[in-house]
Amino acid sequence: MTFRLLYCFFVIEHGRRRILHLNVTAHPTADWIVQQLREALPEAPPYRYAIFDHDSKFNDDVIRLLMSTGLEPKRTALQSPWQNGTAERWVGSCRREMLDYVIALDERHLLRLLRDYVDYYHHDRIHDALKKIRRMSAQ
Repeated sequence: MTFRLLYCFFVIEHGRRRILHLNVTAHPTADWIVQQLREALPEAPPYRYAIFDHDSKFNDDVIRLLMSTGLEPKRTALQSPWQNGTAERWVGSCRREMLDYVIALDERHLLRLLRDYVDYYHHDRIHDALKKIRRMSAQ
């Protein structure tokens, strides 16, 4: 165990709360984020907006990539997590339901844990706000 701080990047579709992409790194950079967005959105997405916070890693390169795919970048206000409640809710659920009970050993281990959690989240977990509809596939 290295006790290093690890960062998780994820893209969530707000309408159905579907995780489109996630990855883990110990050293997030703007270039890494651009690559993650390319992997998450390989073609013109059917979405209109990309919501993110004021982290300096979301720089002009990230904005240019989002705009080139047809997404309008939207930043939340400083210290205003409620402005992206869907993403904040997923982070909270992931922490309460899994990460509070497991110590990730390294990046690969955390990524595996998160992928397993996403599979559970998409297929087995009942979503109250979605009229308790169980998701039968990761459509």
